[in-house]
Amino acid sequence: MEEVADVVIVGAGMVGTALACLLGKAGVKVALLDARETLLDPEAVGRGPADMRVSALTPVSRKLLEGLGAWEWMAGRRVSPYRFMQVWDTEGTGEISFSAEQAGVAKLGYIVENAVTQAALERGLKALASVRLILGARVTGLVASSDGDRCVHLADGRRLVAPLVVAADGARSPLRELAGIGVDAHETGHMAVVTTVRVERAHGEVARQAFLPTGPLAFLPLRLDRERHHCSIVWSTSQEEAERLQALSAEALGDELAAAVGQRLGEVTVVDRTLVFPLVQRHAQRYVLPGLALVGDAAHSIHPLAGQGVNLGLMDAAVLAEELLLARRRGVALGDERWLSRYARRRRGDNAGMLALMDGFRLLFGTHHPALTLARNLGLGTVDRLTPLKRLLLQQAIGKRGRLPASCR
Repeated sequence: MEEVADVVIVGAGMVGTALACLLGKAGVKVALLDARETLLDPEAVGRGPADMRVSALTPVSRKLLEGLGAWEWMAGRRVSPYRFMQVWDTEGTGEISFSAEQAGVAKLGYIVENAVTQAALERGLKALASVRLILGARVTGLVASSDGDRCVHLADGRRLVAPLVVAADGARSPLRELAGIGVDAHETGHMAVVTTVRVERAHGEVARQAFLPTGPLAFLPLRLDRERHHCSIVWSTSQEEAERLQALSAEALGDELAAAVGQRLGEVTVVDRTLVFPLVQRHAQRYVLPGLALVGDAAHSIHPLAGQGVNLGLMDAAVLAEELLLARRRGVALGDERWLSRYARRRRGDNAGMLALMDGFRLLFGTHHPALTLARNLGLGTVDRLTPLKRLLLQQAIGKRGRLPASCR
């Protein structure tokens, strides 16, 4: 059986679903495919224990989600704003701090469980008559038809035909592989240790990041109780150290976390299980081909050092939607590679720059050379005093980079 759409999006995660909503609101006929069999239950999301997978959404991403009608529902579940950031080197005295006031915004960002953002976007799909969600869809083939369209083959025998297919199917994107697009992958040698904790002292809406000899450790503020005593933990460290940490009892891990940040938050109590997963940075060698575009983790996956992964992906979706809607108004085929290259030019440089910046931080703070340790401590102190440079870093942190699409302004 063959079905026809204007755009086929493979992958209904946060980025793919946001793109479907942006296009669907404009009346574009979208087929959104995902291998999952069911959607999240919106009644259960954000009600019980915190989802350990969280993202630090920027004010720019909030603007996009507001425009999609998702933010109000998210705020009614669990959104944890932070007004301050503190970054310091535990091997010296270097420290830098940022505030929302310095950035000219109400909040520097928002720690949000991925499930909350996902459920809010899924709710938005239901109001869009032009978007068809196909669950349990496993892609087995991607071919170009004689008239220039792309055809997606599914395991159940169905075929979906459209001028444009978008790969939003994650860092190990099967669709990207089917299209023959190579990836520059960089093994960081680090694993992420993730859990949720309760801290003795209220977090005060401060996102904290300590650079340890073994890797960066983030305490991200969560609003799970009225006193604000919970944090999401992301500890990036070596595989050996990650396995050691995961094997510790909850009490012992809490003690190590408290000591790692110099007791700044007092006693730390681990309140959830501990997850460990490898950290690999990837960047697709191409973002577009005729009739094909990559977005989100299918195009780039980044070290979680600054929590920018989802923000970069949402910006991909916003820029691609803007370019596609402009093409539609001008009568240009949605799969025209020359037009799709406009999207690639707008996004590839920004994504590459953020990937390089995060890798530079990882390498700089991962060295134990005394001269570099001194240099980075002096550097943190200098940046903290130089207002213009600090303002530039703040603009990066809140997502105001380059030419923003209208949906994010």
